[in-house]
Amino acid sequence: MDPTQFFKCLSDDTRLKTLMLIQLESELCVCELTTALNVSQPKISRHLALLKKSGLLTDRKQSQWVYYQINAALPLWAKAVISTSTHDNLEFLNNNITLLQQMGNRPERLQNCCT
Repeated sequence: MDPTQFFKCLSDDTRLKTLMLIQLESELCVCELTTALNVSQPKISRHLALLKKSGLLTDRKQSQWVYYQINAALPLWAKAVISTSTHDNLEFLNNNITLLQQMGNRPERLQNCCT
């Protein structure tokens, strides 16, 4: 992982919050992220594609839905930056966490948005 590319990915508010929310939740789908970040599906999808292409995220498909996770093959330093940044800056995500929680918990949340 090239550090310059890594930090460029983190320099965008939507991508940073996406990574941090995925870090907190282990995995999220597009509909969960559109709700939590209050942005359009095309914008979220564009940022997810960039994060995946950069190697920061992986995905898994379940039926027609795609769920994104932090890439387990990231170098330890990159995982540490994401983890520390997330857990030491929860106030940065307060509004986004609230919006996500308003969707309910899994599996109910997935039944409401991923059907």
